[in-house]
Amino acid sequence: MTCGGGEDGPAPWCHPRPPRPDSGSIGVCFRNTMGSERHAPWHLRTNVHMVFVVIFASDGGGAGMIYLDHNATTPVADEVLGAMLPWFQSDFGNASSAHIPGRRAAAAVEHAREQVASLIGAAPGEIVFTSGATEANNLALQGAWAVRPSTRDRVVVSAVEHKAVLEAAAELPGITDVTVVPVDRHGRIDLSALEKSLDDRVAIVSIIAANNEVGTLNPIADVTRLAKAVGAVVHTDATQWVGKQSLAVDDWNVDLLSLSAHKFYGPKGVGALFLRRGQRIVPSLYGGGQERGIRSGTLNVPGIVGLGAAAELAARRLANDEAPLKQMRDIFFLELESTIPGVSLNGHPTDRLCNTLNVRFEGVEGEAILASTPELAASTGSACESASPTPSHVLLAMGLGREAADECLRFSLGRDTTNAELHEAVRLLEATVARVRALTAVMGS
Repeated sequence: MTCGGGEDGPAPWCHPRPPRPDSGSIGVCFRNTMGSERHAPWHLRTNVHMVFVVIFASDGGGAGMIYLDHNATTPVADEVLGAMLPWFQSDFGNASSAHIPGRRAAAAVEHAREQVASLIGAAPGEIVFTSGATEANNLALQGAWAVRPSTRDRVVVSAVEHKAVLEAAAELPGITDVTVVPVDRHGRIDLSALEKSLDDRVAIVSIIAANNEVGTLNPIADVTRLAKAVGAVVHTDATQWVGKQSLAVDDWNVDLLSLSAHKFYGPKGVGALFLRRGQRIVPSLYGGGQERGIRSGTLNVPGIVGLGAAAELAARRLANDEAPLKQMRDIFFLELESTIPGVSLNGHPTDRLCNTLNVRFEGVEGEAILASTPELAASTGSACESASPTPSHVLLAMGLGREAADECLRFSLGRDTTNAELHEAVRLLEATVARVRALTAVMGS
């Protein structure tokens, strides 16, 4: 690649040529529709028609990485991995088989069902294993929709749901109306607007328990009270809540609840749906009749065992983990706020996941910060939507403009996060934000 310019050197707008990918630094090449190339910092947006963008960066792995993206995924805990390993080789039986290895696997599955049920205050028979929260959300909405009374043709969701709920609701067969209830500036459901949206045509109300991007907690018990007053089925996506904060499904009185193992130190590819006893749904998969015919398919015994072990570990640790994480999170924000000008908080100031911090850095795009700070793993929003070029629908629903929404980052702490890492993250962010702002000022002058 070349960088334009004449005999006197590169053009004045040219950023130094991007280094090799293994050199540990970052550069970006913009190519316009005329075929010439421009190298510029990732944050810069020019008026040329860009055909593609190439990012050169180190792999960002290794021991020096500060990982602050635990809402995207968590490492598998040692205790969880230890529980899973035998079920890959020495105890590899199919849980549907009648022989001794099969019965042993089936017993392990039922033990995991008890562990998950205990974590959320459910009965073991109310737990249906799935491949994760996305499948659980789809199974809940599609399954409950299929058995609704014919007079109920509406679904109510909030504006800050995960796309696994928003898109599943929009695709329900015969749906005539998906009502999207607004949230306040903190990302919390507007209960007054919810109540006004409800009538005897509503089949399902699905409201997220804890938002994955900003961490705001919703008053699910109040949601359920309003929804059940009109006879609606209540589902909550509790993917981010489970394993981070305590809950009891009877306190919320929900009919359906989704969760995923990898959000609380379990393996990827396994989750569960809480299905309250007496609540009917139609299966989304047919075949061998596993999971009481609700979710057919050979049971993922190692994954399910891992989910159960992660649930038991979370139940033991919740009381001791929540307060320290919240304290570290709040100190981290105070340090950012006092060190970097133009920093502001997105999300509820107090009723928020203990580990989650969503911050706006005024005048600097979040993607620019991440691209310029390879030592830090954070995100601009949901990991499932990281490939989308559009601003976060959650932040837009909270009232931020598109430009402001692009200037935000989510930091989510974990059990192993240290104060030293957070201090270093502040130092890195201070340097990056100052550098990008300076470059922006130069380019704008």
